[in-house]
Amino acid sequence: MSVKHRIVDLLVVGGGTAGIVGAKTAAGLGARTLLVEQARTGGDCLWTGCVPSKTLLSAAEHATPVRALTGQPPEFATVRERIFAAINTIAPVDSVAALEASGVEVLTGALVFRAPGVAEVDDRQIRFRQALIATGGAPATTVIPGLDPSRVVTSETIWDLDARPGRLAIVGGGPIACELGQAFARLGSQVTMVVRSGILPKEDPDAADLIRASLAHDGVHLRENTTIEHALTTDTGSMLQMQDGTTLKADTVLMAIGRVPRTAGLGLERLGVTLDGGGHIVTDTRMRTSNPLIWAAGDVTAHPQFTHLAGVHASVAAANAVLGLKRQISTTVPRVTFTSPEVAAVGLTTADAGLGHRARTVLHTHVDRAVTEDHTGGFSRLVVDRHGKILGATIVGPRAGESLSEVTLAVQKGLTTSDIAGTTHPYPSYSDGVWNAAVADVRERLASPLMRRATAALLWGRRRWLDRPAPHRRDR
Repeated sequence: MSVKHRIVDLLVVGGGTAGIVGAKTAAGLGARTLLVEQARTGGDCLWTGCVPSKTLLSAAEHATPVRALTGQPPEFATVRERIFAAINTIAPVDSVAALEASGVEVLTGALVFRAPGVAEVDDRQIRFRQALIATGGAPATTVIPGLDPSRVVTSETIWDLDARPGRLAIVGGGPIACELGQAFARLGSQVTMVVRSGILPKEDPDAADLIRASLAHDGVHLRENTTIEHALTTDTGSMLQMQDGTTLKADTVLMAIGRVPRTAGLGLERLGVTLDGGGHIVTDTRMRTSNPLIWAAGDVTAHPQFTHLAGVHASVAAANAVLGLKRQISTTVPRVTFTSPEVAAVGLTTADAGLGHRARTVLHTHVDRAVTEDHTGGFSRLVVDRHGKILGATIVGPRAGESLSEVTLAVQKGLTTSDIAGTTHPYPSYSDGVWNAAVADVRERLASPLMRRATAALLWGRRRWLDRPAPHRRDR
């Protein structure tokens, strides 16, 4: 179908999670929708992010006991086959055919905005009423003097390696660095993480400490509070000179220092779309840009870069654009680092005593499911206000992301620890940590002087009633 002389209601630029969800939402509402993708639909999550990395983590976890028994790591070719099999299984859901079946027209090519309401893809002109920018982000890199670029990989290109790196140096200490570092260590690589400050700086320090210990247990060497100043390339690898005066030998260097938005070359300046200092598209709470007819979602914006957030934001943006609604995005954003153990967090993770906040922590030595599976090293921590309202949480342990879902709903809906404590939970499960933390908070509030006086008065009244002669007492 030609789009040259036809106006589309919503032009979606980018075929990753945000673009796919946004396009399907708009088409489902009856809008004439065109999605333009430069390469392949599915985005980073499918091809180089969530799917391959979590498959790698799973393969590494299954390889750990085998390696302990045999002393041999698994064949890396087998691991790669498993990764590609997972990608190929999920790919049809994000395919062009699936989009077209949902009523979305798809065009392949590089798009450039020429003027308000006008864009070009190669030699084809597109006219549109509104647009949703969802071009995503790319791994950030930095130049290390003396380091051969052919020995540097990112979270996008590491999947192109035919062989497992013998000596892997990782620059960075965020979730991507920790996940890939632990996975490759479990698969037999000698892994060293070089971190400018400390690992997982956005997480609860207690959580970071547990992951630090877990990484060390799996053989990852951590060099925190230092950087690589320069490198010397040799026939056998790279010699990295550290800021602290030490050296490090590596065959491959993985850059995991964050991501940058893909906005260059789009021609956004012709639309009057404002970018922040990092090149991200600035949006309001409705995902609208400085141009009221241009919307944005996903990693191209300044919001946290999570697949689940990209989809939700794109759905809000598309519905607002197509129907003229004023839906606003939620500020409740859950996050999970899929190390072993997992680290899951939402909302406030530190209690501010000055505001009357308090933290309720249950160590997983007191969670029966953790005891039965011999995974007691984690904890569940709720941050609540003086009235018991749940403000946030940190959970460290197996399947922490699943346990976090309940707390995310609680934060979103303004629920209290009484709401969770009064809800029956399945036993034994890891969610017992959250439930026990809520119960502990309720019990402490019941033990306050005011509540003690109130319950004492109720108890006194009840005793008086029950001690009355039977003919004068009518229980209901």
